[in-house]
Amino acid sequence: MHSTFPARYLALAIIAGSTLIAGCGFALRGNHPLPFDSLFVTADATSSLGRTLRQQIETGGSTRIAESRTTASATLDILSSRRDKSIISLTSAGKVREYRLTQTLRYRLLDRKGEELTPPTELSASREMTYNDGLILAKNQEEALLYRDIERDLTSQLLRRLETVKRAD
Repeated sequence: MHSTFPARYLALAIIAGSTLIAGCGFALRGNHPLPFDSLFVTADATSSLGRTLRQQIETGGSTRIAESRTTASATLDILSSRRDKSIISLTSAGKVREYRLTQTLRYRLLDRKGEELTPPTELSASREMTYNDGLILAKNQEEALLYRDIERDLTSQLLRRLETVKRAD
């Protein structure tokens, strides 16, 4: 009987915490319902960015990926995607200690008639990574994972912006 007493407090704390979180407007990241029935995406479908973007659009709501511009309600035109790796600190011996990994994405959104709904816009995200010459293979794998994380972050940012677009038609 004495051991259930703290469990009750724990249950009350969980209920109170979830009520506070729900009341403040907090929502988990996830679905991105877009204001378009169909969307044509110009990113290469075989690229990591293209696959991630298409997957998030298809799982985010009722928007389907169109096969061509002519059959789409709108076109997401990926103008560029660039990755950069810069040194942010060195050891006293002059060896790299940390890198900053950055990816920049430029896009615009066009309506069915080819008119801009969103002008060319740039999004950027970065992560920092420590480096050690003795762990080259592991650090290369970490870099690939960080770039994938950055890409997911950028596509989520992009889709959140697309959710708010007002259609002209």
